[in-house]
Amino acid sequence: MIRPLAGVPRQATEPGAAAMPVVSGTTRLYAVIGDPITQVRAPSLLNPLFARLAVDAVLVPMQARPEAFPTVLAGLAAAGNVDGVFVTIPHKVAACELATRRSTAVRISGSANVLRRAPGGGWEADNFDGAGFVRGLTRAGHPVHGARVALMGAGGAGSAIAVALLDAGCRHLAIHDPDQAKCADLVARLDPHWPGRVERAIEAALHDADLAVNATPLGLRPDDPLPFPPQALPAGCLVADIIMKPARTRLLDTADALGLGTHPGIHMLAEQVDLYREFFGFAAAGQAAGSG
Repeated sequence: MIRPLAGVPRQATEPGAAAMPVVSGTTRLYAVIGDPITQVRAPSLLNPLFARLAVDAVLVPMQARPEAFPTVLAGLAAAGNVDGVFVTIPHKVAACELATRRSTAVRISGSANVLRRAPGGGWEADNFDGAGFVRGLTRAGHPVHGARVALMGAGGAGSAIAVALLDAGCRHLAIHDPDQAKCADLVARLDPHWPGRVERAIEAALHDADLAVNATPLGLRPDDPLPFPPQALPAGCLVADIIMKPARTRLLDTADALGLGTHPGIHMLAEQVDLYREFFGFAAAGQAAGSG
């Protein structure tokens, strides 16, 4: 259960800043696990939410190499005061495989970005990357219904985004990934649900795209190559990047210089906050609250 703070003092680091909870022996713990981890933005969004709701909880970043992820996840499950896990690069597929229960989005996409304790033990998995991405586009005035989409990346985030784009009514989805076997596997999972609307692209299908999406890790590091050549896109195409740090990737700057519309990654995370709140049952002090 998430326990509301009961008279615990709060502190702010500077005037006007959101107050942050004092961590104590009653504080419930959440972890965000990735490799690398320095780019994650979830703590800066979720910890202020805990403070506003007067919830005695804290979200902390944890770095885990892929080979260590199952051990780390098992250790967190064994810790009685850990209520949930947020999952980022490169662990989303592994999180799906290690979950005890999976949502429909997780089963179709094969990836998970959030875990909560399941009744009877283990982890219950969901994935809000896709829903957050589509909500972010819609809020920014870019509805995907009827659009032709070129999606780069068939990994954890890309697979979830593919599900959400198709569910939101995109007309055609061309998915490209250098790992052609992984790409073919994703298309095979999607096609029974949205027949005739998704294809595996041997090369990035950019010439007729209304929306081009980078759902790969390319852009996290300054010397990364571009995930695709934006100059190959038609005029009026929107370029979206799910990278959150840096906020403006080289891909977005290049697309902007070409006169193309751009959509940064922070919108995908910001739109997930309400979904996380519902999934974990975050509630203000004085309201019923639980983590499932």
